Amino acid sequence: MMASEQQTVLAPVPRSGPGDDEARQPRPARRWLVPLLAVVLLAQMAAAMVTTAVQQTPTIDEPVYVATAAEYLHGQGISYNPEHPPLGKLVIAVGVAIAGPHVDTAFDGPQIDLGPHLLYESGNDPWRLMFWARLPVIVLTLLSGLVVFAFARELAGRAAGLTALALYSFSPDVVAHGALATLDVPMAGFLLTAVWLLWRARVRPRLYLPLAGLALGAALATKMSALPAVPVLLALAALSVWTAHRGAGTRRRLLHVLAGAAVLTLAAVAVVWASYLVVDPGLRGAAPDQVPVVHGLRATLVDLLPFPQAYADGMRIQFRFENHPWEGFLFGRVYTGHLWYYLPAALLVKTPLGLLALWAAGAVTLVAVRRLRPAAPYLLVPAGVLLASAMTGARDFGTRYVIFLPMFLTVAAGCVLAVRRRRAAFVTGALVLFVAVSSVRAFPYYLPYSNEAFGGPARTHLRLHDSNVDWGQDLGRLADRLRERYPDERVWLVYKGSGVPSSYGIEAADPREVPVDDVHGLLVVSDSSVAKAKGRLAELIAGSRPVDEVGHSITIYRR
Repeated sequence: MMASEQQTVLAPVPRSGPGDDEARQPRPARRWLVPLLAVVLLAQMAAAMVTTAVQQTPTIDEPVYVATAAEYLHGQGISYNPEHPPLGKLVIAVGVAIAGPHVDTAFDGPQIDLGPHLLYESGNDPWRLMFWARLPVIVLTLLSGLVVFAFARELAGRAAGLTALALYSFSPDVVAHGALATLDVPMAGFLLTAVWLLWRARVRPRLYLPLAGLALGAALATKMSALPAVPVLLALAALSVWTAHRGAGTRRRLLHVLAGAAVLTLAAVAVVWASYLVVDPGLRGAAPDQVPVVHGLRATLVDLLPFPQAYADGMRIQFRFENHPWEGFLFGRVYTGHLWYYLPAALLVKTPLGLLALWAAGAVTLVAVRRLRPAAPYLLVPAGVLLASAMTGARDFGTRYVIFLPMFLTVAAGCVLAVRRRRAAFVTGALVLFVAVSSVRAFPYYLPYSNEAFGGPARTHLRLHDSNVDWGQDLGRLADRLRERYPDERVWLVYKGSGVPSSYGIEAADPREVPVDDVHGLLVVSDSSVAKAKGRLAELIAGSRPVDEVGHSITIYRR
């Protein structure tokens, strides 16, 4: 009896209607249809990400990650970018190693100059180096899509798996950030994998608990924003072990639960330690002058973590960032500080309307359908806790801080097909098509995407800023536009990004450094700078007229 009960844990919701078991078996020709469709969905996603990876210049955060990865390859330890754990940068280092850039190991300048020095001052081709650095993240993003497909299929069948994968592969945020050499998508993918493995541990805990621990450790070793998920995943591990040993006595089940939590914890801690030992075998850590002093509850939390000292130092640096009075922009309002509703508001703008509807329907389905109810804590609780944690952060910079939502909630959305009604299937298919069309229409400008209710990518800059729309990605496109349409014009440039304009053939001056009356010709301004323009820049923009735009992130004015 116990074995039969366990076998049903991962079984998809059965189809209703007449017909014997033989009639329900897929025909030989249909057995290839689901894998083929999955491959097609991932292939179009790969094509979209590779296209953007080839066309976009470095975003603000990428150069320091790429340069730090290059430092790792040359045994320089964690002297740079100590505020983030090393694993995500080790993933990027795979591509950097293939590119084989020249690295100036004697460089001892500030961190902000490390990336530009590698890309533009060390004899390297920035286009080639950035493409290879982005490629490992693209591969990880595609592998996370397989997890989305497998998770939804196990919960509600093959159609649910394909639906979830389609929503994932057409998610503009996932495509945009999955094509960048950054840490957000890898961390979210590792967390989803850990949750999926914990779900499977309900049947085979001895196999899947250690694997879940490794995936959780990979998330923690990639980005510290995964830390709020730890107590949730420990509780899920306990739930999985308790379910797996339902035939045993209470005392024995409790012992198994404790052992399972210990296995998950030890595996996760081991991955974090291993990632630091790979890049810094001596565990020298960050330079003391980089690490601020932390007091109170935060200090206690840092001291309790069973991680290397360098990890604790990184947390202290992150706490310093959280104390900074950052400037934000939302729906035309410039403000200093943090708005608790910033991320929900940004998600309403940045998420396709069909995807928002299916996220909500999927969450309701998980709670309402009895067969799916056991999966609700695995999908909804981690996503909710991580969202609540992100909403308390001080940096209102973009939906990339909640990039885990298009992963967890698309799995839930696929489960809508567990409602065996023809109308539900029809509406779900229509919404998936709506998401696909909305996403394809944005190609290849996924970073500034906004849905139709807010005017599409061309109007995102009126409501949001920074990585939501303008992250420095269009410097190369700007160079092409100036060369093709304005070859002999005087150019004044206010660019928000990590690229070096002259390296792309843009000869421009900063209009803020001369009197307003001396600025004539083309005034080119990144849209994030337009949104928060003050003083002289605001006066310059007010006295100019827009004549062109580049990538929905840079506006060209004429004075």
